[in-house]
Amino acid sequence: MTDDAGKQTDASNTSTSNSDEVTQDLEATPPSRRGFLTGAVAAAAGTAAAGLSMPNIARAQTVTMRFQSTWPSRDIFHEFAQDYVNIVNGLSGGRLKLELLPAGAVVGALQLQDAIIAGALDGGHGVAGYWYGKNKAFSLFATPPSFGWNANQMLGWIRYGGGQALYDELVQDVLKLNLVGFLMAPMPTQPLGWFKKEIKTAEDMKNLKYRTNGLAADMNQELGAAVTIMGAADIVPAMDRGLLDGAEFNNPTSDRILGFPDVSKVYMVQSYHQASECFEVIYNKNKYDSLGKELQQVLKIAADAASADMVWKTMARYPKDMQAIKDRGVKVYKTPEAVLQAQLKAWDNVVAKLSADPFFAKVIDSQKTWAKQVVGFEMEWEVPREPAYKHFFS
Repeated sequence: MTDDAGKQTDASNTSTSNSDEVTQDLEATPPSRRGFLTGAVAAAAGTAAAGLSMPNIARAQTVTMRFQSTWPSRDIFHEFAQDYVNIVNGLSGGRLKLELLPAGAVVGALQLQDAIIAGALDGGHGVAGYWYGKNKAFSLFATPPSFGWNANQMLGWIRYGGGQALYDELVQDVLKLNLVGFLMAPMPTQPLGWFKKEIKTAEDMKNLKYRTNGLAADMNQELGAAVTIMGAADIVPAMDRGLLDGAEFNNPTSDRILGFPDVSKVYMVQSYHQASECFEVIYNKNKYDSLGKELQQVLKIAADAASADMVWKTMARYPKDMQAIKDRGVKVYKTPEAVLQAQLKAWDNVVAKLSADPFFAKVIDSQKTWAKQVVGFEMEWEVPREPAYKHFFS
């Protein structure tokens, strides 16, 4: 402030000096010209004062966008959606405001994409696998086959392996949808799910009324399961009424909050049906295009920031909720090796059948090229964690 004050003082002195010079000049000027110059100086001073007191800065109006998730308001996934919204609203400096709504506020979870395309909503938070009824390739950008990669490595493919370009091709060229989307936020391996009794062999999956979504539905159908696809809020009530024999959703925090321990005491963890999954944020393309480059970039950067924060938040929440589930008397079992091997063989069949579609085959080839390189390097480079964990904590 000292420097600013000094500058203001200098400016004041300069102004006074200049004023004295003008006065002297006017005194030496003939009366006719003196009146003209006096008026001109006064007008200039008035204009300058007006400019200082009323700067010509136009503040842009806030753009408000209706943004719905595919998750119940109590689910941690809706909390993740809120985290993304908070980052967008903060980064935009008040120029953009996303208003978050839970699943069902405008449309059901599985109708979100259609509502955004139609303009009933401006954007939303969910998973691309929910749209696999339109094209099964959507699930390749949510719950792809288990090529040994994790969800973070899958997002690496999205960013640096050509995945985003293929996603854009599916949305805008193959299906010609009025959408723009980003993939974000890697999830841990999902459990096989909740059951009435322990799954010991692949035969136990036959004729089992089982809830999953995306390509995991095709994979489990290869095992003989009777698969149902439904939104998160409907799963536990369906199990409670006996409409399902088993179901998976995603993680211990969501599963506890949604009430799975109330309807089942058998929790099967570790599975290849959804070993890697990420979230999807989508926007009505017309609305997105109207924002301009800077606010579009805010939406993208916020997705990356929310991804990192979500990973760290799950580290804090998931282990605690896993213990809370056990404290409810739930028995946790690892999916047997024989079932895991049957899942991998089922994936072979799914990939072979669906690769009759050239676009599906193109995405699979791209994913396998990336996974072979990235997972191969990881297995060669990273030290095994289990021996160290057992050494210090067993």
